[in-house]
Amino acid sequence: MSQNRPASAVDRIPQSERQPCEVWTRVMGYHRPVSSFNLGKKGEFRERLYFSERAAGLE
Repeated sequence: MSQNRPASAVDRIPQSERQPCEVWTRVMGYHRPVSSFNLGKKGEFRERLYFSERAAGLE
């Protein structure tokens, strides 16, 4: 893929130029690719809840 494309061109990239994205996550203190998970662990990964923590109001 050319690095000179504008951001708006992302939706128009031909399928032949696209690449799969490998997702990694931290499990038990170390990082692993989700693709290496067994069926049960993949199910647990899909059920995870994500949250954002507010900044502490320190004065």
